[in-house]
Amino acid sequence: MSTTKWNLDPTHSELNFKVKHLVISTVTGSFNSFEASVETSTEDFDGASVSFAGDVSTIDTNNADRDGHLKSGDFFDVEKYPKMTFSNGKLTKKGGDYALVGDLTIKDVTKQVTLKATYGGTVVDPYGQTKAGFELEGEINRKDFGLTWSAVTEAGNVVVGDKVRILANIQVVKA
Repeated sequence: MSTTKWNLDPTHSELNFKVKHLVISTVTGSFNSFEASVETSTEDFDGASVSFAGDVSTIDTNNADRDGHLKSGDFFDVEKYPKMTFSNGKLTKKGGDYALVGDLTIKDVTKQVTLKATYGGTVVDPYGQTKAGFELEGEINRKDFGLTWSAVTEAGNVVVGDKVRILANIQVVKA
């Protein structure tokens, strides 16, 4: 059975995260540089192999001081661990939706995670390129990956929540 390789269309893709701040609001961040690839032998991507790598030095929360703190040894330690990776990913159709199960590695800690995936379809764009789109969503506990920095306010509120939502809109183009 032949496989088709698909590469990330970076101008039409985004990799974001959301985490609670002071328990009362949510901070959104993104990785401005990442790559992904998909290999599939089916038109509907059932059983596809998926991998991605995010350049942690490109983390962006619209606040330079916070971004610097996230890149420091308190969190991602980009000097030592410049990439966050997702490998051995398998996309499996479950009813009308999909599950993407694979190994997420942050700071040399690898854990299996499951992301809900919604397949948006496949089209040929005006330039003759075949493209497919997916939305991914999931949640991890940041402390499971060695992102353990924490602080508490005088009132007892946690500064940074432990649960991190992962949200991605991914468009891939047939190689």
